[in-house]
Amino acid sequence: MMKKNVGAVVKRVLKQLKKYRFLLALTIIFSLVTVACNLAVPVFFGRAIDLLGKEVIAKNGGKVDFAEMLAEFAVIGGLIASSCLAQWLTGVLNNRIAYGVVADVRGEAFANLQRLPLSYIDSRPVGDIVGRTVADVDTFADGLLMGFTQLFTGVLTIIGTLAIMFAVNWVIALLVFVLTPLSLFVARFIASRTYSMFGKTNEVRGRQTAFIDEMIGNLKVVKAFSREEANLEKFDAVNGELTDASLNSIFFSSLVNPATRFINAVVYAAVALAGALMLILHTPLPMAFSVGLLSSLLAYANQYTKPFNEISGVVTELQNALVCAGRIYEITDAPPQRPDLPSAVDLGGVKGEVSFDGVYFSYSADKKLIEDLCLDVKAGSRVAIVGPTGCGKTTLINLLMRFYEPQEGAIYVDGKDVMNIKRRSLRSSYGMVLQDTWLKNATVRDNIRMGKPSATEEEIVAAAKATRAHNFIMQLDGGYDAVLSEDGGNLSQGQKQLLCITRIMLSLPPMLILDEATSSIDAHTEKKIQDAFAQLMKGRTSFIVAHRLSTIREADIILVMKDGKIIEKGTHGELLEAGGFYAELYNSQFAV
Repeated sequence: MMKKNVGAVVKRVLKQLKKYRFLLALTIIFSLVTVACNLAVPVFFGRAIDLLGKEVIAKNGGKVDFAEMLAEFAVIGGLIASSCLAQWLTGVLNNRIAYGVVADVRGEAFANLQRLPLSYIDSRPVGDIVGRTVADVDTFADGLLMGFTQLFTGVLTIIGTLAIMFAVNWVIALLVFVLTPLSLFVARFIASRTYSMFGKTNEVRGRQTAFIDEMIGNLKVVKAFSREEANLEKFDAVNGELTDASLNSIFFSSLVNPATRFINAVVYAAVALAGALMLILHTPLPMAFSVGLLSSLLAYANQYTKPFNEISGVVTELQNALVCAGRIYEITDAPPQRPDLPSAVDLGGVKGEVSFDGVYFSYSADKKLIEDLCLDVKAGSRVAIVGPTGCGKTTLINLLMRFYEPQEGAIYVDGKDVMNIKRRSLRSSYGMVLQDTWLKNATVRDNIRMGKPSATEEEIVAAAKATRAHNFIMQLDGGYDAVLSEDGGNLSQGQKQLLCITRIMLSLPPMLILDEATSSIDAHTEKKIQDAFAQLMKGRTSFIVAHRLSTIREADIILVMKDGKIIEKGTHGELLEAGGFYAELYNSQFAV
């Protein structure tokens, strides 16, 4: 994980708070009211005690003037009620600020994910990315909320109580002030060593999330190969690593609170002892000193030390939150794909002429793939791409769709360099059916309509009938209104692929890409789909990636790829007659 400077992360968070300036101002006002009310309460308690001990009893011959006492307590009650109301309003505002910032952070991260090149997603575990945008953002929210709620109020309380104590009795205030740095030193010493521990914890949690996501998403394969025990062992190893990292970070961070509590107890005892000695020894001071005043000072000492305990907990949560914020900002700051050129144009009136001119591309510098690829495809041609696994077939499709861009050379559509065509316009000109199907959690109708949001019911049904999907759709509970589970989990693989094909049939794009589009369909249905595709491909430039060579016999041209190069090209009959690599592949599939 890229290391994020703590100061840079803090500045980034503060920058995002600017949007909530007004709410922050209100938070500060209500926090000041809360602190002011809390600071005033000990004064009236001290006056009540002194009034009881010196004035009331003396004036009334040992009888308490309850009316005067009730007046003091009424003021105390009013202060406490005002403090509670201000504290509640502060909490409401803090919630709005914290979760507003979190919504902004998550929105920015997700928005950037939409702009990132596929190379970023392909090179990272999906589970880790999901963990950052969900779990890490939630942890960030908790830390930010605690920081707003307790940190600011705590600092104000510390400053206010210390100022009042110096005004009331500078000797005791000086004693408290001298002992305070011990608490700060302990908290800083421990906190400075836990930041990296929280970073380690979140990194391991990300790996665990990625592993769980991978295993659950491929559970059928796991069970098919009886890998349950092996996966459990691997999970236990990662889980144990996470447990150790979590225990270390929590253990060391939890030392802050008891350590500061001990020092704060020492401060409280020192105030009590010093005040008691002043009363007993009648130490001459430039100001009066009484039991009530000592009670007030003890209350202030308690108020003064309490925020240190709270702040120590806040520091722990804030550290974890900042680590999570750093991980989120890594996604937000990841460089997006290169934007369209200012001169880029829309691809209108597409004919479907495609050509590759000296194209070079590889996913990594040390492993070459496509080198000096040259290709000319006429408009309306059906181009089949075949070859062994890893030869570059899917890479060719990625380059056509501009999911990846060539490192050298150029790709042209209708004579225009794709680098000068807007991505949205280019991709909308292709209809794409992949071997890996994707359906969203929505109705059958909504999934088909993705290809053409404005489609009418008649158009949707017509497209489904053309792909032979209508019959099985009508057998579903609800028909076209049947709600599919995530990724169409309640359908067979063949049915899911039929719906994806129907989606393309509805949109009727000028060019087609079929990447093993019928690989999961039975032979009988495949024949019907091939007939539908033949109708769909009429007049449209079509790129067909296939392993089953029986599906591409009618292609206008077949490209045979090997090691990133086109080693043969021609019609099915021409390639068989040539007796080359294609003939070997074809004969190997139909050998008796």
